[in-house]
Amino acid sequence: KLNVGVDTIQRGVEGLMYLLTESSKLMISEVDFQESIHVLGFSDELNKSLLQLYLDNRKEIRSILSELAPKLLSYHSLEWRLDVQLASRSLRQQIKPAVTLKLHLNQNEDHTAQVLQTDPSTLLHLIQQLEQALGEMKTNHCRRIVRNMK
Repeated sequence: KLNVGVDTIQRGVEGLMYLLTESSKLMISEVDFQESIHVLGFSDELNKSLLQLYLDNRKEIRSILSELAPKLLSYHSLEWRLDVQLASRSLRQQIKPAVTLKLHLNQNEDHTAQVLQTDPSTLLHLIQQLEQALGEMKTNHCRRIVRNMK
């Protein structure tokens, strides 16, 4: 009916979906949205229609996106215990430390617990890696990425 190929229509619909979902995720203002679509080179009438479509549907799009987002586990509390084996039948003089962690997690209203056991040197290495990752998050590059993800 439009004398246009199916691929062209599909790409147009996908582009429109992308424009609306990304704009809704970022909750951009009317002015920013208009500037974003002005670059596309559409007519003023089409730009006004797209703006009205965005303004009418952004709250609904955000609610749908929040429902589709994966529900991740969240931290609740941590219990830990240090066990040290000082001797055994075969070895009278040995020191074998072990750290046992019980991690309590929440997912929606469900509470789960994970039990982990490791030696102190592995735990220290894990702590160093996590501190290094936190330090990386303070760099300008990571801040820009996180800001654009929201």
